[in-house]
Amino acid sequence: MKSLKKVSIFGVTGSIGQSTADLILSDFERFDVCVVSAARSVDKLAEMAISLKAEIAVIADHSLLPRLEELLVNHDIKAMGGEQGLLDAASVPVDITVAAIVGMAGLKPLMVSIENSKAVAIANKEPLVSAGALVLKAAKEAGCKILPVDSEHNAIFQVFDPENMQHIKQIVLTASGGPFREWSREKMSVATVEQAMAHPNWSMGAKISVDSASMMNKALEIIEAYYLFEIEADKINVIIHPQSVAHSMVEYADGSYLAQMGASDMRTPIAYALAWPDRMQTCGERLDITALSKLEFHAPDCERFPALSRAYEVLEKGSWACIALNAANEVAVEAFLKKKIGFLDIMKVIDFVLESCDAKEIDSLEAVILYDEACRDIASNYIQAGLKSKVG
Repeated sequence: MKSLKKVSIFGVTGSIGQSTADLILSDFERFDVCVVSAARSVDKLAEMAISLKAEIAVIADHSLLPRLEELLVNHDIKAMGGEQGLLDAASVPVDITVAAIVGMAGLKPLMVSIENSKAVAIANKEPLVSAGALVLKAAKEAGCKILPVDSEHNAIFQVFDPENMQHIKQIVLTASGGPFREWSREKMSVATVEQAMAHPNWSMGAKISVDSASMMNKALEIIEAYYLFEIEADKINVIIHPQSVAHSMVEYADGSYLAQMGASDMRTPIAYALAWPDRMQTCGERLDITALSKLEFHAPDCERFPALSRAYEVLEKGSWACIALNAANEVAVEAFLKKKIGFLDIMKVIDFVLESCDAKEIDSLEAVILYDEACRDIASNYIQAGLKSKVG
């Protein structure tokens, strides 16, 4: 009898975490859930820990630990809290960890998980963007397989032949274009939070929905792809594909394009990662190719969406600039969601931080965290000053 695959899910109450739980519950005899975690959604965490029969549940906000313990009192589930609780839980040996904690908060647990997991399915962009080289170095040293969960990178992973790198002409990240695909800059300048979060194809969390609207999500994906596939930046391109059916593709030297297609449902790439190197049935939507009337592909407009150009610029500058880009974006998106700044101000904050930061050698996890914090302070102060500060 085949042994159960041991799984930990960090960020189980988010959209990726809930989709992961759906898949596990649909094929429960295949998995043994060891750890589940959440930031502050303590009631939902307890509910999911119970349904998944997890061994450990961790709430990142330590003040909510008593509530978690109360909810789990009649269940054989260990409750833990705070950053140390997350790190201790990440130390539990498993077959696969699903890393879905939003933002840089997921970096430390990710690094610990890499040391204690046979594979890590990375679902959040920020750790790879800010610490891609360190993450991949740690994975190589630990013998841990990095499996991308982002639909685009997961698609590339499925059709990318690393043994024939010399024959790969380019990788193409497809982008839906988000809710503002046809909007003018003038119209975007007065866009509301609700409009920015109204993605036409995908159901996602608040932060990634705003990133999609600004196309910063695609900028971050360019940086991710640079690290994940160890390919030159000028061989990574973006194309607008409104239908979100072809999730990304690879062009080879002979002119062949290999693409992965599927429904706009994150359970498909998550299922691929969970079952890797096998495959599993998915409880998600399935693509009916006979119902497709057309597939469109267009070049992106970098004038209306300057985030795309910034990705290549920061890769040329170095890892410090990637950290600055990501940190500034996280702070700016949070401010936009709280209606403190306008939609186009997000890029103003990013550009200000990039212009204000000094180049620095980043060679350790501690250096990444310190530089990230410094960049966040610059972004926060700029926003508090009403975006009126001047550089130099």
